[in-house]
Amino acid sequence: MAFNSKLNFDIFARDHASPVFNKFGREVDRTGRNMGGVSAGTKKLIGAFAGLAIISKASMFLKDANTEARESQKVNALTANALKTTGASAWASTKGIGAYATALSNKTAVDDEAIQSGANLLLTFKNVKNAGSGTSAVFNRATAAAVDLSASGFGSITGASKMLGKALNDPVKGISALSRAGVTFSDSQKKQIAAMVKAGDVLGAQKIILKEVESQVKGSAAAQATAADKLKVSLQNFQELVRTELLPVL
Repeated sequence: MAFNSKLNFDIFARDHASPVFNKFGREVDRTGRNMGGVSAGTKKLIGAFAGLAIISKASMFLKDANTEARESQKVNALTANALKTTGASAWASTKGIGAYATALSNKTAVDDEAIQSGANLLLTFKNVKNAGSGTSAVFNRATAAAVDLSASGFGSITGASKMLGKALNDPVKGISALSRAGVTFSDSQKKQIAAMVKAGDVLGAQKIILKEVESQVKGSAAAQATAADKLKVSLQNFQELVRTELLPVL
């Protein structure tokens, strides 16, 4: 989970949560005005209960933060191990993959650990590398495509990552599984993929596959993400940030 989640959560909360908090504030003010005839002892008792409620909410927040942080640590450990065992550390890092997963999470309202778990599976296919840069790089495109495939009904993110990883790792054989799942390729595309692989241009074949997948499902996850979904995921990422980055310092 990337450190910029605090900024993402803050900006998003200002846009979507502020009306809720403002309404709550108005209700508190109205309650205070209506307490004019209440005894001082009762007011103190109400204040004590309010304080306990705040402490309870803070405790629950930190408990959830611990849960989020533990999940993140597990996924990051698997990423680090996959990078080491497959040799992918030559072109990727745990921090970089985690940051990309978080960026996709904030955009699609999909849990960042679920996205990174799919990326971890893609790492096991040694021919799937980040040839290119940024979001146009093959590995990054495949990670995002798996999220969109899942959102479009092609199973879980890990299942879509496995199917896509097979297709990109061995384009000639791998596209059969994609075709059976519903991602269609024309005869000319199949011939072009086979010719590229035969000529040693695996990267070219991978780009054809990704382009076709994207033409059918790209943007599906982001399109169905509601404002409430994004706020929920942003809060989860923020809790993870608090536990992982801030609590040890405090």
